[in-house]
This record gives sequence, C-alpha cells and structure tokens, in this order.
Amino acid sequence: MNSSNTSKPTPPAQAPKTARVAILRGLGVVLPPLLTIVVLIWAWNAISNYVLRPMETGVRHTLVWVISDVRKEAPEGAVPIDLRNASAGFTHQGQRYLPDPTRRRFLPDYVIGYVDENLDRYGPYEPTPSTANAYWHRYVDLVFLPRSFVVPLFLLVFLTVLYFLGRMFAHGLGRWLVTSTEAGIDRIPIVNKVYGSVKQVTDFAFSDRELEFNRVVALEYPRKGIWSIGFVTGNGIPEVAAFAGEPMLAVLMPTSPMPMTGFTIQIPRSQAVDLQITIDEAIQFIVSCGVVTPGHSSAGEGSSKANSVPKDIRSLLPER
Repeated sequence: MNSSNTSKPTPPAQAPKTARVAILRGLGVVLPPLLTIVVLIWAWNAISNYVLRPMETGVRHTLVWVISDVRKEAPEGAVPIDLRNASAGFTHQGQRYLPDPTRRRFLPDYVIGYVDENLDRYGPYEPTPSTANAYWHRYVDLVFLPRSFVVPLFLLVFLTVLYFLGRMFAHGLGRWLVTSTEAGIDRIPIVNKVYGSVKQVTDFAFSDRELEFNRVVALEYPRKGIWSIGFVTGNGIPEVAAFAGEPMLAVLMPTSPMPMTGFTIQIPRSQAVDLQITIDEAIQFIVSCGVVTPGHSSAGEGSSKANSVPKDIRSLLPER
C-alpha cells in the first residue's frame, strides 16, 4: 500500500475551546465596568437610604408643620359651599377648603388640586393620599422638595461637609477627637471587630497614600534553588536586623496574576539580587504568569536590556 495515499488523522475540533476562550475574554472585558457600576449603585443607595432620606424626611416634616393649614370644622364666619351638605367644604377669607378622603378634615383646594394633577410624577402605581396630612406631605414633596433640586443640593452640601471634616480631623484637636473615639470603640466587644474591618476597607479604598516600591529584586524563595521576584518596600524591622547581624529588607512577594496581593517577608540584604528591570516590567511578568519576560519583547529591546544586566548575572543567562 502506498504511504502517500494514507489519510492523515483529522485533528480534533477546536470550536468548543475557542468559544470558551472567547466567553472568558468577554467576561474579562465586561465584568470590571459592570462590577464598578454595581458598587457605585450600592454606595449611592446606602447614602440615599441612610443619609439623604432621613434628612429629606426631617425637612418635609418641618415644612408641613410650618405651612400646613388643616381644619377640623368650618370656622366662624365660613360660608358653606353647599348649603344642603355641610361636609362638602366651605370658603373662609377667600380660600376654599375641601374635605379630605376621610371627610374628617378640610384643607385648601389648591393643595388637593395640585397633588391630584401630579400623581403621575411618583409613578403610575402611586396611590392617592388618604388623609389631609398625607396631602400636605405630598404637596411639600412636589413643590419644595423635587428630586431634581434635592439631589444636586444634597451632593453639594455632602461633599462640602466631607471636605471640611477631612480638613478638621486631619490634625490638631480634630485628630485627637478621632483618635479618642476610635479608642473608645475598640473597647466595645463585637463592635470593635466590625469597625476595625470596615476601617481597613475604607482606608484602603480612600487613602491617597500609595505603596511605593524602591526596586525589584530576585531571591531564593520559598526554598533554595527556586527564584521569585519581589518588590522592596523599605528596610526591615531594626530588632530583626540586630538579631541577624546584617541589614534587612522588607519585600512584598506578589502573587500571579494579581501583583497587588501577596505577603511581606524580611530577608537579609545580601540574599537579594537587584534586577535591572522596571516596576512595570516586573508587574507584566507577574500578571502574565511569566509569559511576558522582561527584555524579550523585541530583539533590539532585548539586547539593550541584556547589556544593562551586570556581568556576574549576565553570565548566568542562556545564550540567544
């Protein structure tokens, strides 16, 4: 039998694998902005429910208490609208008063008319107010506290208050008050655990301080013969250096593919090998799990990187 006529085996279909890779890449593109939007919506809902709504309710109750005009019965000198039906309402000092749905209270007709005409502004399923007090609350919401005015004003006031609080509590007496309050919270069981966890998250999210990396080093970790990349963040603890008898380095050992997570170790400075690569190149190497090697992205760039490596380290590199 002629070997040239022998049919070659058909390679397995790659469609399922390709589809899976495409879906995973799509998730990688969609999830970050989607989760960001979800977190921002959650934060706004929390601020709205626990800060904006209570303030809005307090202002509404105050305005209703100041301007509401509710009558239990027609005052002396009032003229009935319908002489045959005293509960139909009355006119007093040029103002018409109509009964509320309970027929027990009377309020100005302009309040009832305005609220009934604008019920759709609260949605198609919002019920009509059932009492005179409810009519006044809805009227104040519509006239004095529309969301198009309340939300921008609240954001302006909220950000202004945050600014002055940040300036006041940053130092001096304000800083002492914050420290004293936190010390008191730390003495409360259970509450101190919750507060401590929340404070760690908020400090990480809103602190303007960034973790500074001095340089990139290679060290034999987790055992001799296995080399790992680390970021030097500073000098080690003096007590450890005194015990070891030589200077120490604090090194962040990043994890792939998230270089901003990891753990911190202290090693003798003599055991750390300085690498002639930038922080960005080291992060690319870690994020790609070693696929993107520093100094090997292109021929010209690779040769220039190799020439910048010290001779004692360059002698260990494989020939190209």
